[in-house]
Amino acid sequence: MTLGMSLSSFTTLHVTFSLIGIGAGLLVLFGLIAGRLLPMLTGLFLFATTVTSLTGFLFPFKGITPGIKIGVLSMAALAVAVAALYLFDLAGPSRTTFVVSAALALYFNVFVLIVQLFEKVPALHSLAPTLSEPPFKIAQASALAIFIALTVLAVKRFRSASI
Repeated sequence: MTLGMSLSSFTTLHVTFSLIGIGAGLLVLFGLIAGRLLPMLTGLFLFATTVTSLTGFLFPFKGITPGIKIGVLSMAALAVAVAALYLFDLAGPSRTTFVVSAALALYFNVFVLIVQLFEKVPALHSLAPTLSEPPFKIAQASALAIFIALTVLAVKRFRSASI
């Protein structure tokens, strides 16, 4: 039991927040590319992604795993994004800091989603059962390349936009 829930129910809660965070985060990122801050969606993204990372730490502990490391990195990125947005009001360099840290937190969530898809979806699992095969590496490299390109575009367009 975790937080009074069965492991299955807790996992469903964790995955639900993760998917909400990814969906909201993608909308926020595309808003930034359009030069617009979407306050309600941004708040939802930051909240859901924070809950995702925090609940990830509550699963039965089996030592320091890659998931724990990604969770720590995600929490650091989220802390920077929240500070840039809510403490520094996106003034000066905090605009770029917000875009990069928010995109990084979103990327970490997508990275874990890709891992989970390859572990849980039989068709994908058969392509990369140890997560070291080329299909998995190609999926992760493609996601990274897409996020780098989208982040660079968002930084350029949001930095000069008036909000």
